[in-house]
Amino acid sequence: MATKVHMEALSPTMEEGQLVSWLKGEGDDVAEGDILAEIETDKATMELVARGAGVLRAVLLAEGETAEVGAVIGVIAAADEDISAIVDGAGAPGAGAAADAPAAEPGEQQASAVAPKDPGPTDAGAEASGVEETAVAPAGSGDGRLRASPLARRLAEERGLDLASISGSGPGGRIVKRDVEGAVAAPAGAPVVVGAGARAETESVKVSQMRKAIAKRLVQSIGPIPTFYLTIEADVGRLLEARKRINARLESRGEKVSLNDLILKATAVALRRHPEVNASWQGDTIVRYGRVHVGVAVAVQDGLITPVIRDADVKGVADIGREVREMAGRAREKKLAPDEYQGATFSVSNLGMFGIQEFTAIINPPESGILAIGAVEEKPAVVDGEVVVRPRMRVTMSCDHRVVDGAMGARFLATLRDFLEDPVMMAL
Repeated sequence: MATKVHMEALSPTMEEGQLVSWLKGEGDDVAEGDILAEIETDKATMELVARGAGVLRAVLLAEGETAEVGAVIGVIAAADEDISAIVDGAGAPGAGAAADAPAAEPGEQQASAVAPKDPGPTDAGAEASGVEETAVAPAGSGDGRLRASPLARRLAEERGLDLASISGSGPGGRIVKRDVEGAVAAPAGAPVVVGAGARAETESVKVSQMRKAIAKRLVQSIGPIPTFYLTIEADVGRLLEARKRINARLESRGEKVSLNDLILKATAVALRRHPEVNASWQGDTIVRYGRVHVGVAVAVQDGLITPVIRDADVKGVADIGREVREMAGRAREKKLAPDEYQGATFSVSNLGMFGIQEFTAIINPPESGILAIGAVEEKPAVVDGEVVVRPRMRVTMSCDHRVVDGAMGARFLATLRDFLEDPVMMAL
C-alpha cells in the first residue's frame, strides 16, 4: 500500500515547513524509520521519518520550497505500484503542489516527522556517525548527486562555499566537515569561495520559516496590542560588585555569571512580588500566572528566539546563567525543542552588550510586557548632595495596557530598581 509523505506540524505554531534537503532520492529503497528529509520549521530543523517501506517513488516538493502542514510532499510505494492517483491529486511537483492534496485516506499509511534523534553536541559526533547523509544535485556531477554530511552542508552554507567546488574525502567521496574546513583554509583565490572578490550585487534573500514566524508574531503584537512604555534608570554599582563577588566564589568551579543573569534573577523576583504583571490578556479574562517563566531574547542567524528559564524566581543566579548559556547555544544550532522556547510569562531583551543605551522591545504575545535593557554607562549622579560618577543603566518596559496600567507598571519597575541598586533586597 502506498505511503503518502506529509508535511507535519512539528511545533504548535508551525503552519508550513521548508524542505531543507531530501536524504533519499526518487528510486531509493526506503525502510520504515529511515530519515527521508530535513524540514525547517519556524524555530528548528527537524527530520522527516518514514513509517512505511518501499521505494521513494515520487518527490513532490523541491529542496528550498515550502508546503503547508498536511500537504503531501512525496510517495513511498512498491516499485510497480500505480501511484498516479496520488501524484495527480497532489499536483505537479513544485511549491504548493501538495498544498491542496487530500488528507490521508482511511487505512493509508503516513510518514511522520520527528525531532532529530540527537545529532550530538559536537561536530566530531556528527561526523563520526556517518549515517545521516545529504544529497544535493550540482550541475556536472557524475550521477547527478553530490554526497555531503548535514554538518558539512551547514558549514559550507555558513561560510558561503559551493559544495560542488569541494572534493570529498569521506566514504564514497562524501564531503565531510574536514573538507569544508580545508576549503575555508585554502589560499586566497582558490576556486572554492563563491563570489570572492566579486562586486556585491543587489539580491533577494528568501526568508526562513523562523523569519516568517517572527514577522507574523510582531504584526500581532505592535498592531493589536495597546502598548505604552515606561523607563527607569538604575545605579548598578552594587550589582556589579555582587557579580564580582559571586564570580570569585564560582572561580573554582570554572563558572561565571553575567550582568544579564543577575538582571534576569531580579526581574523574576520582581514578577513574583507583582503577580498582576506576570499575567496575560486572554480576551474576556486576565490570567495571572502562579509560576514565573522568563523568556530571554537570543539573537540567532535567522532572527531571534526566546529560550525560557522556568521558575527563574526560585533558581540561583549561577543556575540561571548556566541554563541561559546552554539553551542559547542550542538555539543557535536550531536544536531547541518547542517547550524550551514557548510558555514564557514575561521576557527580557538585552542589547547593552552592543552598546545600545536605550531601546523599546516588542511584546511577545500573550505576555503582558518585556524589558529592554540598555548598556551600563558611567554618568554623573548626585549622591548625598555631591556630584559623583556612577555606573547607570536604563531599562524600558513595554506594557500591554489591557493588563498593565501605568501605576501598576511603575510599581513593578520601582521594585526592580530596588533589586538592581541593592541586590540584597531580593532576599527579603
